[in-house]
Amino acid sequence: MALLRILALVALLVPGFAQAQRDPLNIMQELQKLAWQKGPGEGAIGARAKIRIPPGYAFLDDRNTRRFLELMGNPPRDNHYMIAPANLDWFAVFSFEPVGYVKDDEKIDADALLDTLKKSDGPGNEERKRLGMEPIYIDGWHVPPHYDAGTKRLEWGMRLRDEKGGMHVNYTSRLLGRTGVMSAVLVSSPQTLTEDMRAFNVALDGYEFAAGEKYAEFKSGDRIAEYGLGALVLGGAAAAAAKAGWFKILGKYIWVILAGLAAGGWTLIKRLFGRKEPPPPSPGQQ
Repeated sequence: MALLRILALVALLVPGFAQAQRDPLNIMQELQKLAWQKGPGEGAIGARAKIRIPPGYAFLDDRNTRRFLELMGNPPRDNHYMIAPANLDWFAVFSFEPVGYVKDDEKIDADALLDTLKKSDGPGNEERKRLGMEPIYIDGWHVPPHYDAGTKRLEWGMRLRDEKGGMHVNYTSRLLGRTGVMSAVLVSSPQTLTEDMRAFNVALDGYEFAAGEKYAEFKSGDRIAEYGLGALVLGGAAAAAAKAGWFKILGKYIWVILAGLAAGGWTLIKRLFGRKEPPPPSPGQQ
């Protein structure tokens, strides 16, 4: 009965989840069907990179990550990969953008970037409405964008607010490589974000680009990206639209970058399993 009450509550509070899951109880069986790769081990992020799967963690390949995102009430996406602790306290989704070698000598203006992102709220929410999703608004930086030249990692945390006043946080890392940028988006709750960020960054220590894809392996003649670090915060290709003032176009990117993972059915999963419960999948299932 407690499970039924929680499922009913989330279906009411998260319309995207209700639309994606006509029979909410079915989500449990569907999660069991996913091919969870249990740690310790190594997860292949396509042919571009790999990540160490520590004990107590699990990894999903692109096909299973697509299904997981769909179950969470988000648009399914190809070529995405996921790592998470086995109790699903948080999860992180990886995707690669083959934009070329991004020069990292740009100074980041966090205030200007935030202003540009906020201007995308209107057109971004038009796109969400078209897809039957609730509006969500950029509230500000939870962690301002900052770059670590040693790890070639650009990171920031964005606070998002829904129409009911609920707060969500997406914490994003961009890992620079020779031929493009790997995006790693942490999905967590504001209440546990500080703790989850630490665990996420420890997990990222086990990330590595494949041979030939590392930033230090750049060679003369390689493709150079058309933008720098600041534009990565705006979503890379979308930055050109922002620079030209085409916020209607930018908004269509931003809702995916910032809001697509913020308010899905993962809230249900975390409430169901709690921070001490065992994982939903069968760990050895492939």
